[in-house]
Amino acid sequence: MNPWVFVGLFFLVGLIIPLGAIGVAWILGPKKPNPIKQTTYECGIETVGDSWVQFKAQYYIFALVFLIFDVETVFLFPWAVKLGALGLFAVIEGIIFILILVAGLVYTWRKGMLEWA
Repeated sequence: MNPWVFVGLFFLVGLIIPLGAIGVAWILGPKKPNPIKQTTYECGIETVGDSWVQFKAQYYIFALVFLIFDVETVFLFPWAVKLGALGLFAVIEGIIFILILVAGLVYTWRKGMLEWA
């Protein structure tokens, strides 16, 4: 059997399940539109005046630092699992990757970006 058949099956199942759920919700869901249901909903409160609020950039930096260290785990886990089977070059590359991440952590820590004040 061709190994690409399994890739095709995963692709089909990955399409059928979400599209099937959306289709079932569309068929079984209530369909009684009215003007109140068609309005934009945001936090249940009507906005008064200008709805644009400026947030501190530190919130975004905090989120980006979290995302970087979260994605780091995705790359380090398979490397750590197969560490015994890897050659010296792959081990050195992994150590360099970890050192770059530690340097980034030290930089953000020294800049005070990890303080939530």
